[in-house]
Amino acid sequence: MTETKTKTPKGAKSRGKQARRDDVALPALGVTGMLRWAWTQLTSMKTALFLLLLLAVAAVPGSLFPQRPANPAVVTQYLKDHADYGPILDALQMFDVYSSVWFSAVYLLLFISLIGCVVPRAIAHWKAWRSKPPRTPARLSRLPVYGTLVVPADRGLTAADAAGQAAALLKKRGYRVDLRAPDDAPPNRALYSVGAEKGYLKELGNLCFHSGLVGVLVSVALGGLFGYSGQRTLVEGETFVNTLVGYDTFNPGTNFQSGWLQPYSFQLDKFEVRYDRESVKQFGQPLDFTARVTTKDSPDAPSEERVLKVNDPVSIGGTNVYLVGNGYAPVVTVRGGDGQIAFQGPVPSIPTDAVYTSTIVVKAPDAKPTQLGFVGFFLPTSQMGESGVAFSADPDPLNVQLNLNSYVGDLGLDKGKPQNVYALDVAKLTQVNGRDKPAGGIVLGAGQTYTLPDGQGSISFDGLKRYVALDIHHNPGQEWALGFALFSLAGLIASLFLSRRRLWVRAGQHEDGRTMVEYGLLTRGEDRGGLAAEGAAVKAALAEAWGVVSAEAPPGRNAGASTPGTTSPDSASPDSTSSHSTSSHSTSPDSTSTAKDV
Repeated sequence: MTETKTKTPKGAKSRGKQARRDDVALPALGVTGMLRWAWTQLTSMKTALFLLLLLAVAAVPGSLFPQRPANPAVVTQYLKDHADYGPILDALQMFDVYSSVWFSAVYLLLFISLIGCVVPRAIAHWKAWRSKPPRTPARLSRLPVYGTLVVPADRGLTAADAAGQAAALLKKRGYRVDLRAPDDAPPNRALYSVGAEKGYLKELGNLCFHSGLVGVLVSVALGGLFGYSGQRTLVEGETFVNTLVGYDTFNPGTNFQSGWLQPYSFQLDKFEVRYDRESVKQFGQPLDFTARVTTKDSPDAPSEERVLKVNDPVSIGGTNVYLVGNGYAPVVTVRGGDGQIAFQGPVPSIPTDAVYTSTIVVKAPDAKPTQLGFVGFFLPTSQMGESGVAFSADPDPLNVQLNLNSYVGDLGLDKGKPQNVYALDVAKLTQVNGRDKPAGGIVLGAGQTYTLPDGQGSISFDGLKRYVALDIHHNPGQEWALGFALFSLAGLIASLFLSRRRLWVRAGQHEDGRTMVEYGLLTRGEDRGGLAAEGAAVKAALAEAWGVVSAEAPPGRNAGASTPGTTSPDSASPDSTSSHSTSSHSTSPDSTSTAKDV
């Protein structure tokens, strides 16, 4: 008989499937369901890791482009030099990366994501911590580490005593224990058990790690909102007062108020530099910088002499004052053509090499009848080179010298436009002195005076002082950030090196009076080597407590095959114990019980 197969057209199959799909009523997600789904996605660990990576990527433009809060003049110059795409970058907030809308959005989302991850896990961990260890599995022999102990009848140890002593011993080893008495059962069939668990600090460490990250984010945000930083160049003998006008540059936080500045004072008494004068290769290299200062916490507070060094800031008024630079400040006097003093005082110079060859700019806008400007270099130890050009041979001021060019004209300071005090724009000035000018350049030693040609004024080199460049920081979240970072690190170490373990001990009485004990251990995660060592330690402690001698089971015998209370008399000798530890067990077809609740 021939069987005939009928093919169903493909279109009919498709229509049938479509009909079945149409019969299924899919519930509408709705606004609440959509919000719940969005919250679930945002608070997942995958999203938190992605946002952390995105935050790192979003911070990259901050190192590629100049930032307006750090140096607005550089940003202005950058926009002038790149007039084609500079405004586009400015519109994208590439010059204010860390306060931009998109960076703040990523930062805020990461903060919310971490909060959403930590809080539910903390609640679940608290409930698990307060709950009892799981019930004893039916087949301890199926656990990765398993062993048995047989206590002879002459020891007089009952199953209840064995379970109680095992619970006390495990509690000393740091386990959280739960002693379980048997239900209604004959005395010779009663099984006492102990459930024990430890390693909750592992999950607690994980929670501390993530909580610490949240704390670091909050601390950094706190510093960005309410902190400030500023710079000040201070010459020996000068005093800095912590007010807005006392700073050379000042960068406030987003919500910082100038009224929060504590009016402390900071005077530079003496600045000392110690150079290497013994070795040949490192001769002249600086060894130590020491700034001796006098501070006052408030106008009415007593003075205090303190020492400021590199990487050793002075803390005062809630700020840290750092020593970040130093140099020489020649003291000069500039007189105008009318003979009146137009400028007098120390002028900081900018070092350009290791021997403190320094550039210097002197501006005298009050000179009459014409404003005067000088630009040149300062040499601490001047020597003449073979080419006829002076150079500095040593960083110590052994033969000081000023080499200047002079200019007359409008310095542009009366127009209200800010200028760099360390630069002189000579585009609209007339040069009077210089190497290529008939009058030549100005060369001044200590105590010397040079008179400009045509009665336009004079300049005197009166003396020499040193100055320091100070960086002043106030960050209210700095200490909190450090504390949370250490807290997070401690939590990470705990989560990496601690192990979560569960252990059960079951004891029963044999008909001949022996006490049969079996134990099993289980771990959460990869801890197989440590788990076996823990099982051996627990076995040794129990054997010592009960005064039995540990011995391995005879070859070919499964020490975990017998259950306390049902072990045959010949399964173990009265004066021995047997132990078994393995990661896999062979069971008979009828051994179907598993520890699903472990």
